[in-house]
Amino acid sequence: MHAYDIDLVRRSFAKLEPIAPQAAALFYDNLFTADPALRNLFRGDMREQGAKLMQMIGAAVSLLDQPELLSSALRKLGARHAGYGVAEPHYASVGGALLRTLQAGLGESFTVEVRNAWVALYDFVSRSMIDAARAEATSAASALRYV
Repeated sequence: MHAYDIDLVRRSFAKLEPIAPQAAALFYDNLFTADPALRNLFRGDMREQGAKLMQMIGAAVSLLDQPELLSSALRKLGARHAGYGVAEPHYASVGGALLRTLQAGLGESFTVEVRNAWVALYDFVSRSMIDAARAEATSAASALRYV
């Protein structure tokens, strides 16, 4: 991502942080409306899950100028999510829910430039996580051949 896009993402995320619990709840409402089957992947308290989501997004935003560290963290997260049953098509639902949440949470501040910066970030996030999940599946399949 370019420095300008990083700045747009950071400034827009800072506007969401004061309403993090509401933004997280809206995200999950958007996600489950778009793909009701995904609700089955979530166990436990959704407020706690929402807090983890916002913390994860905040961590990613803070590492935008350190792509190697961000990529490493995302690969670990992607491998872990594959174990939870997250499949590649789910990432499109998550991306759509994220953009709808940002649009609602930011209102007029959600400009085309801000949207494009978040799309670039989510493309990097999803690509890193999907690649890690694929590698994990390939590794597991290879291990099974030798059992």
